[in-house]
Amino acid sequence: MSPRHPSSAKPKPAKSPTPRPRDVKPRRIGIYGGTFDPIHYGHLLLAESARQQMDLDEVIFVPAGIPPHKRDWVLAPDKDRVHMLELAIRGNPHFRVERFEIDSPKVSYTVHTVEYLKEQNPDAQFFLLLGEDMLRNFPNWFQPERICELAPPLVIGRAGREIQDLDFLWTVASPERIEEIRRSRVHMIQVAFSSSEIRQCIAEGRSIRYQTPRDVIDYIYRKKLYHPE
Repeated sequence: MSPRHPSSAKPKPAKSPTPRPRDVKPRRIGIYGGTFDPIHYGHLLLAESARQQMDLDEVIFVPAGIPPHKRDWVLAPDKDRVHMLELAIRGNPHFRVERFEIDSPKVSYTVHTVEYLKEQNPDAQFFLLLGEDMLRNFPNWFQPERICELAPPLVIGRAGREIQDLDFLWTVASPERIEEIRRSRVHMIQVAFSSSEIRQCIAEGRSIRYQTPRDVIDYIYRKKLYHPE
């Protein structure tokens, strides 16, 4: 049988164009570091205020291992601080605990934590949750420029009060980044909870009821944390 003439061949159906992936909105993640010794309602309110106002998908609590500003500080055992955090955030799908600093034998520097989290989630958009009282000292942190690049601060301050002069940040952040920090201020109602006050109350035999979740209180007394020797 002779081959069919090319002109008589049926044209192949055109291929459908490959569908373009939909634009995926990057996840917005807040990083909240501290000793959490112990965690209290002020910490939780700060994290939730930032999550709601800044539309964060997740807030990661990062308990410090060896904080550079508290190297001589006697902290509760790492495993106890982590467990109290887990008890406090249990039931909130937007909160989780990261053990990176706890598991590191080195001094805990925020920039290393931010770099680690960025490596784990390269497409996510990170923010560093920072109390307004800590912002003034931020330029003295280790590699603050790098932190601003990877996770610009979300400044949490008292509701009804605006951020004042931020010119002191010009050495570590661009004018555009400084303006972003100014616009991204998180407002939080004023509360007076304090980890040091909780520890002192326990040492003196006073109640810590309504300062931290009930499960955390039960754990503290069961483990005899912060009690005088």
